[in-house]
Amino acid sequence: MKDTIAMLLAGGQGSRLYALTQNIAKPAVPYGGKYRIIDFPLSNCINSGIDTVGVLTQYQPLVLNEYIGDGKPWDLDRLYGGVHVLPPYQKASGSDWYLGTANAIYQNIPFIDRYEPKNVVILSGDHIYKMNYQKMVQAHVDAEAACTIAVMEVPKEEASRFGIMNTREDGTIYEFEEKPKEPKSNLASMGIYVFDWKKLRAYLIADYENPDSNSDFGKDIIPNMLADGEKMLSYRFEGYWKDVGTIDSLWEANMDLIDPNVPFDIWDDSWKIYSRNSTNPPQFISDISKVENSMVCEGSVVDGTVDFSVISYGCVIKKGAEVRDSILMPGTVVEEGATVQYSIIGENAVIKAGAVVGERPEDIKDLDKWGVAVVAPGVTVGFGSKVKAKAMIYSDVEGGVETC
Repeated sequence: MKDTIAMLLAGGQGSRLYALTQNIAKPAVPYGGKYRIIDFPLSNCINSGIDTVGVLTQYQPLVLNEYIGDGKPWDLDRLYGGVHVLPPYQKASGSDWYLGTANAIYQNIPFIDRYEPKNVVILSGDHIYKMNYQKMVQAHVDAEAACTIAVMEVPKEEASRFGIMNTREDGTIYEFEEKPKEPKSNLASMGIYVFDWKKLRAYLIADYENPDSNSDFGKDIIPNMLADGEKMLSYRFEGYWKDVGTIDSLWEANMDLIDPNVPFDIWDDSWKIYSRNSTNPPQFISDISKVENSMVCEGSVVDGTVDFSVISYGCVIKKGAEVRDSILMPGTVVEEGATVQYSIIGENAVIKAGAVVGERPEDIKDLDKWGVAVVAPGVTVGFGSKVKAKAMIYSDVEGGVETC
């Protein structure tokens, strides 16, 4: 029997990351030079004393499954508990894809029942943050709540973009509004929940039997529990948290790591973020290079110029190349004289000599046309080609071509 287990929703397509997720699930997207997004909730679990985690996969799960493996990097290789990858599977009555977040948990009721937990923590696989889930669980238990929802304050003018929790003075929730036009508060749901398992189990079964349900926590389970008068508690979080579900937010989250004004210490030894790193030699920064305000990870070789950028492990930046305000994911090669600026370059992509990827915002008269350029994993941008701002490159670009 486990007091608390976690279920990590990691099956989303991540369509708003476009070229970066055409072949991998969003939680497997690299972040911060040496991590993948899923490292954060997994590390939070083990740091919080939660040693049983079900990872629900569906879309393009191969890289994610391989990366998680037996869970050893996160100390989740346990005989009883540990990490388990849970894709949809064939049952006696047939099989179904996960139809929504609630349905994904419903289909895994037998897995959860094996551990007879009192509480179940529901997590998303696309957030960058450090959080002690055990403190949230304790607040949930102390309040004798049916459900506790992590919330954080957002600027009032941005509240209409979020699911908003309206609360009483004691922190209990009396109303949930999904992206309200005129929000009553600025407490946004973070998509992190603690449920009393017996109560959640009953609501999941009832939801499955409702043909009109969206099979979603935010649209169905939480509103139904509120309507039934269940005790719902808000849990305020005040640390760094970033939803990296879009190109802009992923770029910003990486840039935050090298911004001294952002209070997010990813290397804090008291709350380590663990990952499954490949074995690489130390990075080599030659005497002809120039590197400022950047992260350069192990195994990279830099002979060019790097400024305000995140260079993942195993990258090569050759003589005369420039990388500015950009993210190079693992294995990227930038050849002689090439320029990469305000861009995200996918794993193992090659930017050939003389190519230019991305544009600086000050060089564009109409800023509505400016945005982060993206090159998909494994793509080659040919010699002397130009990739414009906001471009999304899914396949190889021939030499001398200018993209739109």
